[in-house]
Amino acid sequence: MASFKQYTTKGGKTLWRVSVYAGLDPKTDKKKYLVRGGFDTRKKATLAGAKLELAISKGDFEQEIPKDYFYQDVFNEWWDNYINTVRESTRNRVTGYFHNHILPEFGNKKIAMITTRDVQKAVKKWFKQVRVNYRRWFVYASGVFEYAVRQGYIKTNPANNVVIPKREEQAGDDKDKFWDKDQLTKFFGCIDPNEHLDVFMMFRLFAYTGVRRGELLALEYNDVNFDENTITINKTLTQGDRGRQIIQAPKTKASRRTIPVDAETMQWLRKWRTYQKQLYFKLGFNTLKPHQLIFSNTKNGFHSLNTPAKRLRTIIDANHLTPVISVHKFRHSFISNALMAGVPVSTVQKLVGHSSPTTTLRIYAHINQEQARKATDSLAKYLEM
Repeated sequence: MASFKQYTTKGGKTLWRVSVYAGLDPKTDKKKYLVRGGFDTRKKATLAGAKLELAISKGDFEQEIPKDYFYQDVFNEWWDNYINTVRESTRNRVTGYFHNHILPEFGNKKIAMITTRDVQKAVKKWFKQVRVNYRRWFVYASGVFEYAVRQGYIKTNPANNVVIPKREEQAGDDKDKFWDKDQLTKFFGCIDPNEHLDVFMMFRLFAYTGVRRGELLALEYNDVNFDENTITINKTLTQGDRGRQIIQAPKTKASRRTIPVDAETMQWLRKWRTYQKQLYFKLGFNTLKPHQLIFSNTKNGFHSLNTPAKRLRTIIDANHLTPVISVHKFRHSFISNALMAGVPVSTVQKLVGHSSPTTTLRIYAHINQEQARKATDSLAKYLEM
């Protein structure tokens, strides 16, 4: 029996889609459905569904594949299945990949007419536009083609033979740049805690705990144990559909962790909590309620995910700090400085919530190179005649 569904295109047009059960796939032993879309009325979708059912009953449904089926139509079908397999934040991110990059290249092209050359051309274009994400866009674009193959819309995936360009490392490029002890000291010297205690506290936690941006912005005082000097990470702030901010559980089991915090940082946190209570009381908020955020905006709600980056850039630009790093590099700075202080790799991995030691070890290898360079410089200076 056929089922029908309305959907809206990116351009705001409302169309109809029909889905017909076509039996079990002999290769996978899973139920197979034939889906057709792009109908401007239910009547037309019903007629197409009837033709499909007739073709299936005769065993020649492959002949019913429409010649004018567009990539956009296949994407719509693929998307209906995909959205039920990922978290909202991932769904939001992938929506951007398609609507901003993939669909502008393939959306209005007939799926059966797209060639390997077309896909290669798109990949080259993306490669020139961005440094990394072109690979992700290609993977998702290919996923829709693969879906089309499984549905019988096309015989082969035109993305299979595409050559993915590789970017050469530029001279002086350093993916693992971070701030060492002296650079962090200089940075914190640019923040007066008497004037900007919230900013000071925010970056103190970044530097001394290695938490991720979303983890920090989701922190509540319920997550802090002032007796044991620990902070528990059990949630993260992220962006969901239509840009709304949502709280999600950490993506991996390793990300759920309890971090020991040094006594001085905890003392600063106590000072911030006292000041926050007084400040927000004047604004009409009771910060002693359950689930009070450690860092909140003037309406006592979540900060924007961009707030830490804006604050960091303001301080860097005003004080001409180098190298210029991102908020995420504060996390690398924590890892780097912890390793340089002699903390074992396995311990650092647990503190920052890495599922695998790969990232930790990569940064560790970078530090070894830095130490080797300093060692040779010291030797040259010692042997200088």
